[in-house]
Amino acid sequence: MPKNKGKGGKNRKRGKNEADDEKRELVFKEDGQEYAQVLRMLGNGRCEAMCIDGTKRLCHIRGKMHKKVWIAAGDIILVGLRDYQDDKADVILKYMPDEARLLKAYGELPENTRLNEGIAGGLDEEDEGAGDDYIEFEDEDIDKI
Repeated sequence: MPKNKGKGGKNRKRGKNEADDEKRELVFKEDGQEYAQVLRMLGNGRCEAMCIDGTKRLCHIRGKMHKKVWIAAGDIILVGLRDYQDDKADVILKYMPDEARLLKAYGELPENTRLNEGIAGGLDEEDEGAGDDYIEFEDEDIDKI
């Protein structure tokens, strides 16, 4: 039988939960950075995000965050803009839900930004009635069937 040369299995790779629950200092954007909301995950360490400046960008999740910080649709992230490609950006930081609420309270995020909605911009004002896709039958309609 071959000798095991590894340092452990799946649980070692998973590691300890490195106490991300504790309060960390709120990071604000600097020049060359922008706030964005994830529209959808594309796989391969990439996502599509709508930046606060109104541009939809293809974002690459940096290696430090890859498989350690899970990003889902609707999350608020901090992206680093590229000088040479305006339609692409790099994910620098994912804000926790309470940090995103603080950013909105401080006025960093616009008021129309929907936090923890799942998917950004799900229903618009004119689509409010679209969720009511049910039909009411009267008692005499049921008797006819």
